[in-house]
Amino acid sequence: MSPTPNIPIDLFRSMTLSALVQEEILRGIKSGELTGGSRLNESELSQRLGVSRSPLREAFRALEEAGLVRLEKNRGVFIRDLSDEEAAELYDLRAGLDEMVGRRVAPRITDEQLQELGELLTELEGTAARDGVNRYFELNVAFHDRLVQMTGNSALVGVYRQVINRMHLLRRRGFSLAGSSAASHKEHRAILDALATRDADTAARAMRQHVHSGFDRAVQAHHQQEEEKAAPEAA
Repeated sequence: MSPTPNIPIDLFRSMTLSALVQEEILRGIKSGELTGGSRLNESELSQRLGVSRSPLREAFRALEEAGLVRLEKNRGVFIRDLSDEEAAELYDLRAGLDEMVGRRVAPRITDEQLQELGELLTELEGTAARDGVNRYFELNVAFHDRLVQMTGNSALVGVYRQVINRMHLLRRRGFSLAGSSAASHKEHRAILDALATRDADTAARAMRQHVHSGFDRAVQAHHQQEEEKAAPEAA
């Protein structure tokens, strides 16, 4: 592929390498290798990815704008640790987006698309017990991303993916509770059933409720984690 016209070759290469770095850090966040508060080692990343400091720092700035890292002067770059308030705001935004998706997709979804979504859910349900957490999250994201793609609205897809990337910083909170995966499966099937009615309001309600329930699970899991941290201190 040739560089975009009017963009110097060095800048084009820098943009490409910066995107590579961003994808690698995002992959680490999604997999759980990089968690809130983790410090990114600039030297180690530079050597491991074979990139110079310039595209690395460009990537850090882009990730900061996306709300995924924070840059601290004289200290380095750290993965963002979202506050409870920020988590609530993200879930609220996600609920509004999902409601919009359900409202747009339901009236025009095809039988073939319903079958495609059903097959994704079948794979997702089997993965929960067979392949571990990372594959589960990957398929869970794919299911919801496919729904957004079905709106045919590229701007909505872009905004939605930005929100989901930030939610990866806290997504695991809601799945540390016993039975939470089963609850999520039930809600996914409710979404599929709602879409099959082709009724916009029914689908919008199902999708919004799924996000609200996910937030409730995340809050419970977070409180449980805080209690477990405090227990040794009390002892």
